[in-house]
Amino acid sequence: MKVRTRYAPSPTGRMHVGNLRTALYAYLIAKHADGDFLLRIEDTDQERYVAEAEEIIFRTLEVTGMEWDEGPGKGGDFGPYVQSERVKAGIYMDYAKQLIEKGEAYYCFCDRERLESLKQTVDEGGKQIALYDKHCLALSKEEVQANLDAKMPFVIRQNNPREGTTTFSDVIYGDITVDNAELDDMILIKSDGYPTYNFANVVDDHLMGITHVVRGNEYLSSSPKYNRLYAAFGWEVPEYVHCPLITNEEHQKLSKRSGHSSFEDLTEQGFLPEAIVNFVALLGWSPADNEEIKSLSELVEQFDYTHINKSPAVFDMTKLRWMNGEYIKALSPEKFYDLAEPYLKQVITRDLDLHKIAGMVQTRIETFFYIAGHIDFFEAVPEYDIELYRHKKMKTTPESSLTLLEEILPALGEWEDYTNDTLYAMLSDYAKAHEYKNGYVLWPIRTALSGKAMTPGGATELLEILGKEESIKRIKEAIALLHSKL
Repeated sequence: MKVRTRYAPSPTGRMHVGNLRTALYAYLIAKHADGDFLLRIEDTDQERYVAEAEEIIFRTLEVTGMEWDEGPGKGGDFGPYVQSERVKAGIYMDYAKQLIEKGEAYYCFCDRERLESLKQTVDEGGKQIALYDKHCLALSKEEVQANLDAKMPFVIRQNNPREGTTTFSDVIYGDITVDNAELDDMILIKSDGYPTYNFANVVDDHLMGITHVVRGNEYLSSSPKYNRLYAAFGWEVPEYVHCPLITNEEHQKLSKRSGHSSFEDLTEQGFLPEAIVNFVALLGWSPADNEEIKSLSELVEQFDYTHINKSPAVFDMTKLRWMNGEYIKALSPEKFYDLAEPYLKQVITRDLDLHKIAGMVQTRIETFFYIAGHIDFFEAVPEYDIELYRHKKMKTTPESSLTLLEEILPALGEWEDYTNDTLYAMLSDYAKAHEYKNGYVLWPIRTALSGKAMTPGGATELLEILGKEESIKRIKEAIALLHSKL
């Protein structure tokens, strides 16, 4: 049988990292086996529906390279692929009525007051509801029809047994058995006529030929009820792959308050989509070769879902930043500049060579947000402590730096060729002639030009980018600062 997986998100907002991993694992399972990856929009929760969220889903999958074979915008033989459209076609109600005919489901008629009490009971734990609503089964067919004719509000519930056990099997967690007494009579069709997420999932997965269902382990507790639905219909149960919980560094569930819980949160913070996908793939799975940097095609080739770890996966921001830095280093200079240009222009308004500045920072940053901190001095020298001129290795002090800057200023003023190589040769010759180490000359100049202990380039690179006029101006200001402080 051809492997068919699906990603079935609810359009309620940004794509959570956990949902992104679900989509990725489903995609990798399908593509590793030359199978089909489907996209299905599960918009049955109309109260939480966010219209723009569908576009976020489409855009995220496209940006990350997870192209779907069937689904919205692509078509396919098993559509429609939006559940609200399937509701209008009467698909779910038809299958719910089949279960009623088999005695595997029942109408539960409720007035508004009763509906409110049911909601409260749900909040306290579903077991009581299942027992409470069993009285609905005692209604005769005539009474049921009369209530339907009278347009009494109703829901359709699964009719689970109170005795015995139900066992289901998961690739990651193995066989799990639960007492049927612990299963509530899950609502299948809500009072608004829409199916619940749980019921629509089962029906659609079967009708669309899904062979592997990938989802978070928070759905483990619902799986026995899914299996009872499959058994009630006489359908084959797909292979379940429940992914481990994702936690933050404090081992708490990753929440929206963390500031990096969604794909868009991360891209807005300067992370590359390719790095995010690579990182998310490793949240619960490790490649056999232990090499962590993997392209999407390499992940497709090597992914083995039977080796997913059941232990919670930690969202390690330090590791993600490192991985993102590796991806940034691997970019071509042209691609890096295209991505970095907006960040460069947010900081620098002066007429400087941004391409050269980009080249200086490419190997020094882990996300694009780091760019500003590396280059802000090109726009203006920040206030700084003259102790920056003190460097043990270079054997410099504020006093020696003042002397050096006053000595070198005339030479820099007379020099016309402000290119890196010629400047370096000139300053090296100057150091040699005065029996100085190169660092003894270069460190004060770099400090004067930047006002920083760390810069993305050396003294001569900064001289070249700033140009003669600005460089001389900054060195004169540094001399004045040193005189005022010493």
